[in-house]
Amino acid sequence: MFELRRLRLLHEFALRGTVAEVARSLSYSPSTVSQQLALLEREAGVALLEPDGRRIRLTPEGRVLAAHAARALELDEQARQALTQAPAEAVRISAMPTAAETIVPAALTALAVTHPHLRVEMTEAPPEEGLFELTARRFDLVIAEQYPGHTRERHPGSVHELIGEDRIRLVLPPGEPALSLDRLRDRPWVMEPTGSAARQWAVQQCRAAGFEPDVRFEAADLTAHVRLIEAGHAVGMLPDLIWGDAPAGVTLAELPGSPVREVFTAVRESARGSEAIGAVRAALAEAFAQHRRPGRGR
Repeated sequence: MFELRRLRLLHEFALRGTVAEVARSLSYSPSTVSQQLALLEREAGVALLEPDGRRIRLTPEGRVLAAHAARALELDEQARQALTQAPAEAVRISAMPTAAETIVPAALTALAVTHPHLRVEMTEAPPEEGLFELTARRFDLVIAEQYPGHTRERHPGSVHELIGEDRIRLVLPPGEPALSLDRLRDRPWVMEPTGSAARQWAVQQCRAAGFEPDVRFEAADLTAHVRLIEAGHAVGMLPDLIWGDAPAGVTLAELPGSPVREVFTAVRESARGSEAIGAVRAALAEAFAQHRRPGRGR
């Protein structure tokens, strides 16, 4: 018989690729991870790992057992749900920054009334990281987004469910007229880092309007975008969720086609029947629906 804890280590290695990353993600020492994988090899009776230059990789037998390990972890999760729905069960959330600052606090307020014994833990993380770590079981629910034409990768065993659409608008410094995108070709821009879906999408909007944006400022934190724009140093494109319940102190203008990003939650298929996760997701959806969006340009 295989020990489930060791199977999880093999599953993590298949996802992360190095013993050091497995150790870091699970708060073990690298030597402990190596020892446990060696014990798993003895239990299996075949080599699961082999040298690959200065690193190691899964053997064909290791890949087969890693796939079975993923299914074993799913069955363990389903069995635990079938046996009990403990009131003190914790739900671990990964939330993109705009959701962490707006809809998560409102959802927690509602849950404190409807599910007072439910423990919710939140980590602010970009969607790419959250969706990966969902597969690795670091999180139980992820709040993420996808921009028009940029569908997020579907990791095996995960389920995505839309909670709402979030309008994206041009943002200009306070007091400026609501200019169209094509009239901003000579302005400095603030955008998210290169490689992010938001950056790729924003650059494409500028190119479709006939110019290459002068991206003078990069920041993953959208609050930094707002501050740079408020101070008159840049223009940008931001989703309405960034404003929370406070009115925007900037000028907002419509983009061509009035685009929206989709905000969704992702959970593991094996955890889809969890009452606790379902309650959290419902509270997030309601909080998003109640969110007050700003009006058009100021």
